[in-house]
Amino acid sequence: MERILKSGAGWRIGWDPNAPEFKGLVGTDDWAIELTEAELNDFCRLILQLADTVQQLAPELMDEEKITCEAESNLLWMEVEGYPHSFCMRFVLNTSRRAEGKWSASAVAGLLQAAAMLKVF
Repeated sequence: MERILKSGAGWRIGWDPNAPEFKGLVGTDDWAIELTEAELNDFCRLILQLADTVQQLAPELMDEEKITCEAESNLLWMEVEGYPHSFCMRFVLNTSRRAEGKWSASAVAGLLQAAAMLKVF
């Protein structure tokens, strides 16, 4: 299996199945952090779960109403905030390697699409 790095305006995500410990990578144009396979799995699962939740809630919201949703695992915490059609996202890594990051609303759609296709979880 080959190493994969996908990127777009304001986001990047990667997977290297042959790396010894840190097989995943998430970031923006300005920062990145390597993740273990379990951390990357949780990241992708939670980002897709949050996006799905936002879409399910969308019909109940007024046009100008913002939404905030959180999800977490033992390894990381994630939050989306904004409108159903445009929201920013942030995460906090809750392991011995503490880290946090944020993606702007303009970057989230591309990151979501890439996370869904990165690998089979």
